[in-house]
Amino acid sequence: MTDRYEELAGRVGLSRFPRIVRLIEMMADAEEAELLLALPGEAGSLAARLGRDVASVDGMLKTLFVKGLAFPNLKSDPPAYRLVRDAVQFHDSSILWPEAPSAFLDLWQEFMEEDGYEVFKLVADRLPRPVMRVIPVGLTVPVESRILAFEDVRQAIEEAEIMAVTRCTCKVTARKCETTLECCLQLNNAARYALARGTGRELNREEALALMKRSEEEGLIHTVNNLKSMHTVICNCCPCCCQNFPGLVKYGIRTVDPSRFTARIDPDRCTGCGACLDRCYFGAIEMETDLAVVAEPDRCMGCGLCQVTCPAEAIDLIEVRPPDFIPDGFSAH
Repeated sequence: MTDRYEELAGRVGLSRFPRIVRLIEMMADAEEAELLLALPGEAGSLAARLGRDVASVDGMLKTLFVKGLAFPNLKSDPPAYRLVRDAVQFHDSSILWPEAPSAFLDLWQEFMEEDGYEVFKLVADRLPRPVMRVIPVGLTVPVESRILAFEDVRQAIEEAEIMAVTRCTCKVTARKCETTLECCLQLNNAARYALARGTGRELNREEALALMKRSEEEGLIHTVNNLKSMHTVICNCCPCCCQNFPGLVKYGIRTVDPSRFTARIDPDRCTGCGACLDRCYFGAIEMETDLAVVAEPDRCMGCGLCQVTCPAEAIDLIEVRPPDFIPDGFSAH
């Protein structure tokens, strides 16, 4: 059986990590592991291939979907299932397994803390660009330059067909802060999957906008998939629990792309209160002669959280790329 779990770990690109093998073993028994290795397929064809009863295979597939190991095509009837796509999806889907035992969640956190560097390096080496990117605050304070469609939270929410909010998987395992736990906004198909699994709660547009505004006020950083549009998920990341940023901050591995913007501090308006230093997770801002300055502009991710709480309104977000520029690595859809 160990070989089967190692093969499953290999299919999400993590076979070298014993903790991942143990996590999958905690989620799937022998029959479930065999079924997972037979994917893709729909219940009838899988049952015939494995010599099992169709009803039992169908029930098992639905259970594996809830666990976050198998995903159905919501457009096909009967639905064809596939194995969880990759390491990122495995992390996010399995942690939200409603019946996940505490030992399972603890093991996930242990894996990220002990094997994090190798994982960040592995992902960075395999992909041409980071999976996620930062987008600027836009509901609490205005951005000086024009926000484009692929970075406009409000527009993404207004155009979404359906939305759901889920718990932040990083906070579920790390449990290091008291910021809002239910803060990951799922859009369109991602929302449909979350609702079908029972891991999300549907939101209307007003509720979604309120969630984004509260996230900005709490100091959470908006991150989205590194695509030309926001049609999947808007994460709201905290500096203490989030697994998006340690590769960048702790190890210097490019795990997240910045937004098109950077912070600019007006020395004539700055009062030197230091509030922005506490808000900058990336260490871009320092105090010089009792005034705040963006001393490390290359470290600024353009999130705008320093701007949100500046009492003197001395901070603006300015473009460092032109409005018609699409960062390298954005897909064409």
